[in-house]
Amino acid sequence: MRRPLAPLAPAAPATAEELRLPPSGPGWRVGLFGGSFDPPHEGHLLVAETVLQRLRLDRLWWMVTPGNPLKDHGRLRPLAERLRLSQDLCDDPRIVVTGFEASWRVRYSADTVLMLRRRRPTTQFVWVMGADSLASFHRWQDWRRIASAMPIAVVDRPGSTLSLLSSPAARALKPHRLLERDAARLAQADPPAWVFLHGPRSAQSSTRLRALAEPTS
Repeated sequence: MRRPLAPLAPAAPATAEELRLPPSGPGWRVGLFGGSFDPPHEGHLLVAETVLQRLRLDRLWWMVTPGNPLKDHGRLRPLAERLRLSQDLCDDPRIVVTGFEASWRVRYSADTVLMLRRRRPTTQFVWVMGADSLASFHRWQDWRRIASAMPIAVVDRPGSTLSLLSSPAARALKPHRLLERDAARLAQADPPAWVFLHGPRSAQSSTRLRALAEPTS
């Protein structure tokens, strides 16, 4: 039986460093892994570690978002608490936990992607998502602009892989899919380009962890 999440002490506001756009150098391969992370868990970390290794990334930006327009969690934990939980989970120095989208007042991922392409034109960005996000990718605001702006890495998560790969976005992008054995060259591929990665999986989910943390009557 899993232990419920420990109560959090009130968190200080997010720091200027946490809200600043992280550094990157010319030619760096940087993965962009965004989410509410409410709370972050082992499954998220497996996604991050998989792409760092398989795509040979220099950094992965673990982007803790102000909120998710497609999800209604009720009361979302404050950004500062989700940043702190993510930092506690991630001990790989290549993973940079950041809340920069809040300072840029970005609401949609497409806006984040286009802003980064303008501000960091020499960085080789890759958009990273779990396979469960692929199922709803066609519902994201301007999802085709994301696919046209940078390569995408999709990491397998527990569930029906075949049904995820038959989702509207996966079907639309099928001609641009790289073989998994070619994943290391994804960051340099001209978009649209994507790869589906298999690796260690965790059945943990933020929804389940929140349910465990809720007091029972």
